[in-house]
Amino acid sequence: MEPVTPGQALCRLDDIPENEAMAVDVAIDDELDSVILTRQGQEVRAYFNVCPHAGRRLDWAPGKFLMKDGVLICAAHGASFQASDGLCIGGPCRGEHLRALSVEVVDGDVRLR
Repeated sequence: MEPVTPGQALCRLDDIPENEAMAVDVAIDDELDSVILTRQGQEVRAYFNVCPHAGRRLDWAPGKFLMKDGVLICAAHGASFQASDGLCIGGPCRGEHLRALSVEVVDGDVRLR
C-alpha cells in the first residue's frame, strides 16, 4: 500500500453508518495503521485504532466497534471515549485522548487532510 497523502480519499461518507464507527487501513509513513472513522451527520472524526491504556485495538472484531450514544468503548478493558473529541470519560485511561487524524468531507469522500 502506498503512503497516504493529504487529500487522499479513505472512503465515502455514506460508507460510515450514522452515529457508528468503522475502520479503514491506511499507510502512514510506510507503516500500515488501522484508523477509526466515526460519523454524526456530515461530520466525521478519525482516530488511530489504539487505546491509550494498553496500546490495544478498540474493536471487538476487525472493524467492529461498541458504540452507544456517541461513546466509543474499548473492547479490551472497557475504556469509554467521546466520539466527538476522543476524550476518555471512563475506564483505566480516564482523561487521556485517542490520537486524532485530521479528515474532511469533499464531494462525499472522506479525505485525509
